[in-house]
Amino acid sequence: MSDTLSPAPVDRLVPRPRKVTAREDCFVLDAATTVFAGPGAEGMAETFRRYLAAPTGFELPRSDLRASEPPAGAIVLSLDAGQDGLGAEGYQLTVGAEGVRLRAAAPAGLFYGLQTFRQLLSPEIYRAAPAGESRWVASGAEIEDAPRFAWRGAMLDVGRYFMPLSFVKRFVDLLSAHKFNVLHLHLTEDQGWRFPSQRYPRLTEAGSWRSATMRGFRGQDGSDGTPHGGYYRPEDLKELVQYAAARFVTIVPEIDLPGHTQAAIAAYPELGNTGEKLPVSTHWSIHTHVLNMEPQTVDFCRDVLGELADIFPGTFIHIGGDECPREEWENSQAAKARAVELGLQDGVAGLQAWFTGQMNEYLAGRGRQLIGWDEIVEGGLPPGAAVMAWRNEEAGFEAAAAGHDVVLAPKNVTYFDYYQSDGPDEPLAIGGLTTLRDVYRYEPVPANLPPDAAAHVLGTQFQVWTEYIPTPDDVEYMTFPRACAFAEVAWTEGPRDWQEFQPRLSRHLLRLDALDVNYRPLEGPHPWQRGGEGVRKRRPAEGTESSTTRMRL
Repeated sequence: MSDTLSPAPVDRLVPRPRKVTAREDCFVLDAATTVFAGPGAEGMAETFRRYLAAPTGFELPRSDLRASEPPAGAIVLSLDAGQDGLGAEGYQLTVGAEGVRLRAAAPAGLFYGLQTFRQLLSPEIYRAAPAGESRWVASGAEIEDAPRFAWRGAMLDVGRYFMPLSFVKRFVDLLSAHKFNVLHLHLTEDQGWRFPSQRYPRLTEAGSWRSATMRGFRGQDGSDGTPHGGYYRPEDLKELVQYAAARFVTIVPEIDLPGHTQAAIAAYPELGNTGEKLPVSTHWSIHTHVLNMEPQTVDFCRDVLGELADIFPGTFIHIGGDECPREEWENSQAAKARAVELGLQDGVAGLQAWFTGQMNEYLAGRGRQLIGWDEIVEGGLPPGAAVMAWRNEEAGFEAAAAGHDVVLAPKNVTYFDYYQSDGPDEPLAIGGLTTLRDVYRYEPVPANLPPDAAAHVLGTQFQVWTEYIPTPDDVEYMTFPRACAFAEVAWTEGPRDWQEFQPRLSRHLLRLDALDVNYRPLEGPHPWQRGGEGVRKRRPAEGTESSTTRMRL
């Protein structure tokens, strides 16, 4: 056995399991190792074999537990209703000379146990081709594990910069390897509409492409003059849903309404308030062009959300709801008349809350739950609506106290488009500063939050807004290793020790190396990851702007 394929110490797992006990023995995996599946675990046995086949080159034999007794040295997967104390995602894993025994109450638990088992092997187990070794050694361990939160998420903005399906699937793989279970896909923006609508084809025909993109920070270097865009076909998104589900990741789609909609208005001007023909936006900012609240526009929104629900089967549908300026409504006689017609006491200021109620009622009728950014709290939340708190946690805690489900996504620690350090070599970002240590020390639920409110905190997620993250490589650089730290925030119960985490993370980065992830090294960016002297150069004047201001400008 070569030194490079030595097993990982049991104290180098990320995220840290609930309970780990090291053993003095170890497990040896070779081409003769048989994977045994108990009733209901057959599919996960195939997943187990697939994950191990590429790096080992072994087509591991498989057997049915009902057909024969597993010999010493076998891998045994079993579903056991008696494990339900750990929930649907919990598992018990025993690794030693006698073999591997993985038990869970549901397939998701077996899947997360597989992720932990891989970490007990050499980092080379994450490679996509055989490493040329005939034997692999896993550290002996007794592990009992279950997640802290039901919602462990990541948001990827594909509206500003379109990300190809192949990369979104890779992103899902990286999330699932870190035990995340939600991918919030931000599909529409002022700068591009990525969701295919059969009823409104111009949303992608005209709304998915912009004529150019800003260069440098807030366009200081002008425009690149190059069209950018793209959209997903229905079959692409259906494939993504199935791909993610096989990895126990739920896709939560977002169509941002009624603001951040200039691309939609460019495609269908009648959706706007002024009647003017607008382009798909070529610059980053909070745009004043928003949807009107006429009946036909509200029907348009229902239609699009209905098509969205037809493709994405998950419980939650995200309607955005953030940063919707009222200037156009305040200057529109039609909007004022509409507010009077609807009997809104606050005039046009009440239009968005009314609109949120309409979308909530429609989605509830489809058996779905509406979730939106915390601006939807203003004016009153409709029954059953959930809140994603981004400006700060307080709006989320208030909603939770009122009985609404909440996902915590505060910008000061979960916005991964913020700079990772204050060093001058960081590539251009939108501003702010969120270090790896900041992420790791984040505590989503304070100790003084009343239990009734805490029960409504579904979980937490990080966000990757892409105004200044144009490529998949850039996404990986801004996401990792901060996502590794955040995985532990979302998964692991109990106190966190930064000093204890650092050696575990250092070992974990070898796994990211094997996966060819373009992560930011702990000591700072590689020369080829830096901003250089061109449009990706960090501007000294902006650096780390106040986190009290939204950084999507």
